[in-house]
Amino acid sequence: MAETASPRFLRPLAAPGEDIGQAIAFDPSHPLALDSGKTLSPFTVAYMTYGRLNDAKSNVVLVCHALTLDQFAAQRHPVTGKPGWWDVLVGPGKPIDTNRFFVVCANVLGGCMGTSGPAEIDPATGEPYGLNFPLVTVRDMVRAQAMLLDAMGIGEILCVIGGSMGGMQVLQWAASYPERVVSAVPIATAARHSAQNIAFHEVGRQAILADPDWKDGAYQHFNTQPSKGLAVARMAAHITYLSELALQRKFDRNLQDRAEISFGFDADFRIESYLRHQGTSFVDRFDANSYLYLTRAMDYFDLAAEYGGVLAETFRGTKSRFCIISFTSDWLFPTAENKRIAHALNAVAANVSFVEIATDRGHDAFLLDEPEMFATVRGFLNAVASSRDVK
Repeated sequence: MAETASPRFLRPLAAPGEDIGQAIAFDPSHPLALDSGKTLSPFTVAYMTYGRLNDAKSNVVLVCHALTLDQFAAQRHPVTGKPGWWDVLVGPGKPIDTNRFFVVCANVLGGCMGTSGPAEIDPATGEPYGLNFPLVTVRDMVRAQAMLLDAMGIGEILCVIGGSMGGMQVLQWAASYPERVVSAVPIATAARHSAQNIAFHEVGRQAILADPDWKDGAYQHFNTQPSKGLAVARMAAHITYLSELALQRKFDRNLQDRAEISFGFDADFRIESYLRHQGTSFVDRFDANSYLYLTRAMDYFDLAAEYGGVLAETFRGTKSRFCIISFTSDWLFPTAENKRIAHALNAVAANVSFVEIATDRGHDAFLLDEPEMFATVRGFLNAVASSRDVK
């Protein structure tokens, strides 16, 4: 069923840390009801904005981030020093043109870059939440984003866009707040998490839980972190973001800094070295408990569950325009899953277009330089903006 949101008066943080950008703290008079039946209060949402909000507040593009990303979509990341994760798509003159659009990107609930999550301090105890933080769902993340936009005085969203877990949020926005969403662009996603994807997540979680430094989730109290378990979780997940062709093209069976195999367990092959680097660098910027919470939220995602399993009923009566994008080599969220969403929208006569982009880059293609994706997003967003007379 559609949810309604009303503006609220909130208390902004007096001095948001430079490392999280901007943030709004929701005091106990504005609790967040969660799908689990629990209530989160107080809580904080950290976010970034790009571009300028026009006088009519009609040029808002909400960008939803994927599992291991955050609010720094289009500027240098304060932890890694690298460009924003969607710097190729968001910025002046880019497909999501910040000369025309006001972009908002919030760290999701349960994240670890300033929004309330297991790594943040529990105001009731003065200690990190750890496993005392309630489990959250994608719908809970969207509720928190809706409250953020209310606090900013923003009602209607010209477009909500995101890939992977971000695409799940896009779909949830369209289902929960259809009256607020003018258009939606879910990319490389699905209406529910598959058994295979849940299985990969479980492997990653078990790697973290088996690390002796995890300390039953209280590792911050012991000044440790389950680095090895989290690194293995990242390595396993990263394989799913790529395609076999991309791995073969980039690495083949080439050796790493050696002329012959070592007959040992060092990183003989370049692919081994690459995955180890992915694992160790991830530990420097992400919280292990957040990884547990966010993968679980994705596992629980099933948009049609409350509609008797009939996905079309989720969107019945929607006025939003949709553009669904998939990639031919994405086996994590394959084209068939994206087409299922398009078919459900077609079944209720929604305004939907579907684009399958040929690439061998796998699931991560939505983060990379894909000219056809750029052209699709630019064309769709500009058409929606023109239809609403957004200059």
